[in-house]
Amino acid sequence: MLHSIDWHARAKTAKLPNRPFIDGQYVDSLSGETFPCIYPGDGRLLTRVASCNAADVDVAVRSARKAFESGVWSRMAPADRRRILLRFSDLILANREELALLETLNVGKPIANAFNGDVVSAATCIAWYAEAIDKVYGEVAATAHDMTTLIVREPLGVVAAVVPWNYPMSMSAWKLGPALATGNSVILKPAEQSPFTGLKFGELAIEAGIPPGVLNVVPGLGHIAGKALGLHMDVDCVGFTGSTEVGKYFMQYSGQSNIKRIGLELGGKSPQVVLADCEDLDAAAAGIAAGIFGNSGQVCNAGSRLIVDEKVRDLLLEKIVAQARVFVPGDPLDAKTRMGSLVTEDQMDRVLGYIDAGRAEGAATVIGGGRVRNETGGFFVEPTVFDGVRNGMKIAQEEIFGPVLSAITVRGFDEAMEVANDTVYGLAGAVWTGSVKNAHRAAKAIRAGVVWVNCFDRGSFAVPFGGFKQSGFGRDKSLHAMDKYTDLKAMWFAH
Repeated sequence: MLHSIDWHARAKTAKLPNRPFIDGQYVDSLSGETFPCIYPGDGRLLTRVASCNAADVDVAVRSARKAFESGVWSRMAPADRRRILLRFSDLILANREELALLETLNVGKPIANAFNGDVVSAATCIAWYAEAIDKVYGEVAATAHDMTTLIVREPLGVVAAVVPWNYPMSMSAWKLGPALATGNSVILKPAEQSPFTGLKFGELAIEAGIPPGVLNVVPGLGHIAGKALGLHMDVDCVGFTGSTEVGKYFMQYSGQSNIKRIGLELGGKSPQVVLADCEDLDAAAAGIAAGIFGNSGQVCNAGSRLIVDEKVRDLLLEKIVAQARVFVPGDPLDAKTRMGSLVTEDQMDRVLGYIDAGRAEGAATVIGGGRVRNETGGFFVEPTVFDGVRNGMKIAQEEIFGPVLSAITVRGFDEAMEVANDTVYGLAGAVWTGSVKNAHRAAKAIRAGVVWVNCFDRGSFAVPFGGFKQSGFGRDKSLHAMDKYTDLKAMWFAH
């Protein structure tokens, strides 16, 4: 099906959602202000989208609060919420072609990735939490014989989900799944670069049977709409995925307002550690290349630091370069394309600026290092590998969010672990080794929320995802994600 569709023709006639979705319908923004949506594959203007401000956010919050207090969703029987969320998941899959196209038009990722990956992942996530609804139990505490003490989880109320542009559908689903499953009302604030699929989700939620007001979607600029959600006195929780810089703002907004609950999944500078005893350098090279060039490097847990033992460095770099040549930037609407564009011109300039900084600090470019497909007007950067990187360099310490790998040579296990942990981030990491002993030592030594051994970027909705240090706190995915959107209540009954 994917290869039989003329995606360029579809793009010309695509309906592009561009208004807020509040209280079960698309509405006009109060200010009338808009922002441009640009197709990063060629730089053309797709449409202008309503830019919600604090007044629009307040309307959405009041709608969400009304829905929550009415109990129409928060007190619905768990089996009924389960049935509706499963219908929501089915509708996401039923609209697979449209959602994939909207995602690619917004962010420039290959249509094959959006069609086979992002849409399916979002639908799977919603279904996973739907199935969990009536399988999560409270507790009966061990108390005195003349008392019965119950411990139950209750929804927080109004949850703001502020999501990034790199995986708009998946990141939305990671928040919507557990927040809706636990009975909250949710206001989704998609990134201004990628509002289309989030707005479509609002429409599909109503079609699935989620009551009006339970899921509102407010497109807008982060420093206006996002800030308004963070400061709103009637928002009980913000679940945010994005940069560490903005995550710190949400911490401040919480303290300045109602001490709302904050869950943060932030930046990363994930190490890919290859020890001298690695037995399969081909697998390591393939995993390392996919881990930094997939999605054009625009991944929070991208394996952007290669920490490699000097004994295997030369051969491994040779194999990584061969793998990098497979990731050829191409037309995002071509079903054969494996690597698309960066999301905006600003992001492209940011990545190219880091490449220039790496060269200026003395790192050697092994492959890549420039903009490509200039004639299209799109925002494409070729896969880039630096060698001779010192861990103190800018390209080794700051999150680039682009297809740039920094190779740092080390000697032995201890130095590898020291360098791996010498970062303010702690989202993820990987170690490639043939030693069971070193695998366990490294998995324990690396200070990160996720550590992969002889693989990279594996995931399951049964397994939590989140970071240490300045990569944030709280977990997405798994039953642990429900902790962010609920409060524990102890109820004592005297006999």
